[in-house]
Amino acid sequence: MKPFLEAIDERVLVCDGAMGTMLYAKGVFINRCFDAMNLTDPDRVAEVHQDYVRAGADVVETNTFGANRIKLRGFGLADRLRDINVAGARLATKAASGHAYVAGAIGPLGIRIEPWGRTGKDEAEAYFREQAEALLEGGVDLFILETFRDLNEIQAAIAAVRGLCGLPIVAQMTIEEDGNSLDGTPPEQFAPALEAAADVVGVNCSIGPAPMLETIERMSRITRARLSAQPNAGRPRDIDGRNIYLSSPEYMASYARRFLAHGVRLAGGCCGTTPEHVRQIKAAVKALAPELARSGARQAAARVTVEPLPAEVPAVPKNVRSQLARSLAEGRFATIVELSPPKGYVSDQIVDRARMLRIHGVDVVHIPDGPRGARMSALSLAVLIQQQAWIETVLQYSCRDRNLLGMQSDLLGAHAMGVRNLMIVTGDVHGVGDYPDATAVFDVDAIGLTNVVTRLNHGLDIGGQPIGAPTAFHVGVEVNPGAEDLEEEIRRFEYKIEAGAEFAITRPVFDVATFERLFARIESARVPVVVGLWPFESALNAEFMANEVPGVSVPESVLKRMRCAGDGEAAAAEGIAIAREVGCALKGAIHGVHVAAPSTRIEAALEVLAGLR
Repeated sequence: MKPFLEAIDERVLVCDGAMGTMLYAKGVFINRCFDAMNLTDPDRVAEVHQDYVRAGADVVETNTFGANRIKLRGFGLADRLRDINVAGARLATKAASGHAYVAGAIGPLGIRIEPWGRTGKDEAEAYFREQAEALLEGGVDLFILETFRDLNEIQAAIAAVRGLCGLPIVAQMTIEEDGNSLDGTPPEQFAPALEAAADVVGVNCSIGPAPMLETIERMSRITRARLSAQPNAGRPRDIDGRNIYLSSPEYMASYARRFLAHGVRLAGGCCGTTPEHVRQIKAAVKALAPELARSGARQAAARVTVEPLPAEVPAVPKNVRSQLARSLAEGRFATIVELSPPKGYVSDQIVDRARMLRIHGVDVVHIPDGPRGARMSALSLAVLIQQQAWIETVLQYSCRDRNLLGMQSDLLGAHAMGVRNLMIVTGDVHGVGDYPDATAVFDVDAIGLTNVVTRLNHGLDIGGQPIGAPTAFHVGVEVNPGAEDLEEEIRRFEYKIEAGAEFAITRPVFDVATFERLFARIESARVPVVVGLWPFESALNAEFMANEVPGVSVPESVLKRMRCAGDGEAAAAEGIAIAREVGCALKGAIHGVHVAAPSTRIEAALEVLAGLR
């Protein structure tokens, strides 16, 4: 066969359809690792490849979409990465038998990379390189990088392949019905970026042919790249517990003809497509071949230059974002008291406590995002307190169990309702019910979300699109003086500052030495630091904090004082005294205190603050 790029320049090529859909139809449960079937059930995988080749596919993709180290690790198969990918390439090559090109399929890692996640671009590139090396060893003719939502991640994958070889690369983003990637990047942005690095640029998965056509039309107007389109067979429908795709082969073929009219040179299908879909698409391509040859020049001439997206705008000055921001910027000592959301929806008592705090001169109320169960959301309580108690709030916002787009929407809504101060935390991992391995889900961590908020403060969403007026959030993060791995805590804190954090609140501090150990390492960051204080209410409370709360350091001398204090009011008074002592000792080095009293005892919090004034 001719080299792939020569062939695609001469004629439209047809790619195969879904692998997972076909294996599922053959009785393979969806909770299995489909990639591992290259080793455990190679005949069934080979049969799917052969069906597509017989249907007329010019390109068959290896069964390796999820065969990277991160995803295989979830199945306990990371050590079989090379074997799975090499076998996948060889199975597809044998099935193609020289009648079709073999594309090494590489999908996303399944984790967020910088600036949204903990994984660096260089680390992501290494993961992709490892998979690409194995596919090369198996003998692929080209690579298809597909179903990527994050432009940064697909660019890392392209760099990995380019660093290994000169084989052609097809780079495909996955999109929503509005044409933007799942992270909100428009085709006017991702198409030119991919054109500069890949040989074929396209879209695949997530949506059906009709909305994908609109995206292809937009791409064809702003790029001269060879285009590819691999839609799903419509949206899946749940029929008797099975996901069924209802777009017929004839319907898919009718849209393939429209794709080709807008410059698509590689047409195929994704989820829900079958060999019969491919057969019909192939027939449509053959029927249009002469017309496509005549129309190529017209398509190139029709392309236009699109104005670049607006750049980020200057952020709102810190001293006008909120009262807390102004106080910290001017060097005034800030006082913050924590109030947890109530059970149920009745918030009158909490709002009354917030009013009492304001009357006693507290600057800000902090609303934690941690409580579980039937509790009011932290965002709702923050809005109610600001509207009804007339005191500013700091909204703690946790990344736990939220996806990135949902977080962006929450924060835009919070800003619209007047919330300005944020404390961004990754969130704690908890087992769920009787299933200790069922833990919380994290799309991004505190570093990634800080990057998101910083971008919003410059008038851009996560996809790089303008949002109109920029938000004016005052961005805070957490830092833990009692972290067991202080080096890792400092490293992550530095990343948070780099991402745009503007102040920090510590976890509870119970002795000066613990704080000073951290402060000596982070003072150069030059961001205001607010120290967390926790007045113990009893010796039992102190023992609990010392032994059952991760990342909290309670010295033995403090525990001894609480044990000797006895019970009741005497113990509570000793807890207040300890918190005061820490606050007074550190007052010259810090910019404020954050008091989180147990059992919503605002009287204890006020007594701590009274001793600091």
